[in-house]
Amino acid sequence: MKLIRLKLDVHFRSLPAGFEVDFLREWDFDQCFEFHPYCFAGRNGSGKSNVLEALAAIFYHIECIHLDYRPEGFEYDEQTNPEGFQAKVCDPDAFELEYMFPESQSGDRHSLEVQGQKLTHVRITKRVDEPPAMCWMGTSEDGGDIEAQEITGRTVKDYLPTYVIGYSSGHNEILSLPFFKMRFIHFDEYRDHLTRDVPYDGRPEGRMVYLDEQFSQAILLCHFLFPSESVLNVFEAKIGIRGVQRFRIIIRRHHRLALAEERMRALSKEQRENPLQSTVELTSRLSGHYDEHDVLQLGLIDKLIKCSSAHHEDYSAYSEEEGYDLFLDYWVNDATKHAFQVHFGAASGESKEVDKAKSALNLFQAFQTLMTLNHYSVDEETKAEMYQSPSLYVNETISTPASHERITRFKEGELIKVGVKAPLYVKALSDGEHQFLHTIGLCLLYRHESALFLLDEPETHLNPDWRASYISTLRAALEADAATKNVMREVLLTSHSPFIISDCRKENVLVFTKNPETETVTWQRPEFETFGASANAITIKVFNRKETIGNYALSKLAGLRQRLNDGEPPDQLIDEAGQELGDSVEKVLFINQALNKKEGK
Repeated sequence: MKLIRLKLDVHFRSLPAGFEVDFLREWDFDQCFEFHPYCFAGRNGSGKSNVLEALAAIFYHIECIHLDYRPEGFEYDEQTNPEGFQAKVCDPDAFELEYMFPESQSGDRHSLEVQGQKLTHVRITKRVDEPPAMCWMGTSEDGGDIEAQEITGRTVKDYLPTYVIGYSSGHNEILSLPFFKMRFIHFDEYRDHLTRDVPYDGRPEGRMVYLDEQFSQAILLCHFLFPSESVLNVFEAKIGIRGVQRFRIIIRRHHRLALAEERMRALSKEQRENPLQSTVELTSRLSGHYDEHDVLQLGLIDKLIKCSSAHHEDYSAYSEEEGYDLFLDYWVNDATKHAFQVHFGAASGESKEVDKAKSALNLFQAFQTLMTLNHYSVDEETKAEMYQSPSLYVNETISTPASHERITRFKEGELIKVGVKAPLYVKALSDGEHQFLHTIGLCLLYRHESALFLLDEPETHLNPDWRASYISTLRAALEADAATKNVMREVLLTSHSPFIISDCRKENVLVFTKNPETETVTWQRPEFETFGASANAITIKVFNRKETIGNYALSKLAGLRQRLNDGEPPDQLIDEAGQELGDSVEKVLFINQALNKKEGK
């Protein structure tokens, strides 16, 4: 998908009512298949992240309206749940959102045609106290506009991004909140299928995915278990990682849930009093089952066992028949990769490169399902509070289980790295390496999807060299193979880095400012060409920082300048500046001032 326009008709965070952002403009429609990320720049608190937050909230709301499954007690009820979900109530509660999307399988006619491909122009409009309305804006055969046609029912899903991907390097919990809500919907969806004994296809329905640090190892494993040269080149070129030597997955099979009421009613009194008959083990829905033809269908956990080099069940931490820990050990070689190909491989019918990418994503979604179960310990009251809150801080409210209490955890991931002979574990990587692997890795995973990427300051922990090459590396990831050239995706990122801005066209750079008196947020595109501009020029023009050195060093120069004005010998002050301060424009200007005074100018 490609964003065209977002307008907020009500106040949202620091964004005022009437706030509007233009993305891809009509004269740039022919560039919709090219990779040109939008970079939102500006000082801290300027409101740039609020746009990402608004988009995440909007797509979460629309997704919830059209989910086949919604948790019990999730929806509004005047008596029992007055704060529950309502299609007509959103935050932001009134907006207009337009984007282009590859033509739906529903067979639309009169769509836009760009570079030989038909596209659908979608508009979503929401008014206060009304549900959002989606329509597609068509063109007639002679190129003129035709009346917008409303999209309703299940077909709405065909016009949404395949995925909405969220990432934040810091604690932007307003951005992450809609994604965490969806995580708990995913958990409740699985639990409902489990306790009612309804078939579960192994992956959640919702398409919103938030990737935080707990997914770093899963992302790496998926890429190296389905290796492709284009992907490996990205990892090796920047970090020197060539592969994974071994890893372990531990799955706790002990936590039990009460059966759904209708199943409980079917039990005898004796069965209801027997914990093993009136409850079901949390991971059991991910094990195999026999179909109607009495043929065993392997479940997710069975497939992971089949792929393992060795596995064992450890009962030592539990009472008799209470449960056990399943240890799955993997030594990664050609046989291991073949096993994962057999059990998690996906055939796209396009190319081997696309097959590997689809397979890696298929495996990641399996890991995602397992890791969703780690939310088993959150009580219903806390969950209800999160579902209803527009501003809850997840880290303060949702406790993360200790490592040994998680249902699924990855351990002992040992990497193969250029020039490193001793074992190198994933946890030994630096913050910058983790962030690089995380953000670039997730883009590689979803590179064939028509997705919306919302990346909040993805370069925070990177060194200057990696910041300078971040956009080019991101481009290499999203254009890793020929099949990605026909993918229409949107990447929005916020940044304070002049290096990031220097690799973006000025049409795609939005500079945010906030009036300190009125607290009004505005934005504008730079008046100068940002692409290829120096970091210093961008710092001056975008961040209004004219000095090239820190304030403490500036204060030292100011002191030297004051002593010069007070009559101290210029040569002495020049020597002092040379000894105390490194090279900078400001130091050169001071030395020139001292020399001029020495010469009586």
